[in-house]
Amino acid sequence: MKIAVASDHAGFEYKERLKELLKELGHEVVDFGCFSPDSSDYPDFAYPAAKAVGEGECERGIFICGTGIGVSIVANKVKGVRAANCCSVEEAKLSRQHNNANVLTFGARLISFELAKEIVKVFLETEFEGGRHERRVEKIHKLTGL
Repeated sequence: MKIAVASDHAGFEYKERLKELLKELGHEVVDFGCFSPDSSDYPDFAYPAAKAVGEGECERGIFICGTGIGVSIVANKVKGVRAANCCSVEEAKLSRQHNNANVLTFGARLISFELAKEIVKVFLETEFEGGRHERRVEKIHKLTGL
């Protein structure tokens, strides 16, 4: 799977470490930045990464900032993106099963790296259930135009 990754300075270390995990799991990683721990602005990286997911260049995205909220807000402004800010494995699983989330966001200041790894694995392994959830996901895009 081709995965877009993005972070700001607060998420830089996690992003770099997760890139290695993703490669070990057999995924192709496209890094949209940031590229150092120096202070940076999350929209500069989250927006182009989200566009890559929304336009189908990448199948999924993993975006990290201090809380995960900023990158989630940016990602959800992009047509075709359904970003879920997850702090637990269960949230990641349900975001895929029920919402067909294609971007995972989380906060490096809020969860441990070990938990982040588990969340990422579940997010990538879990399939969308479809069924009754399909019409709800379709409705998101119909009502918002995104």
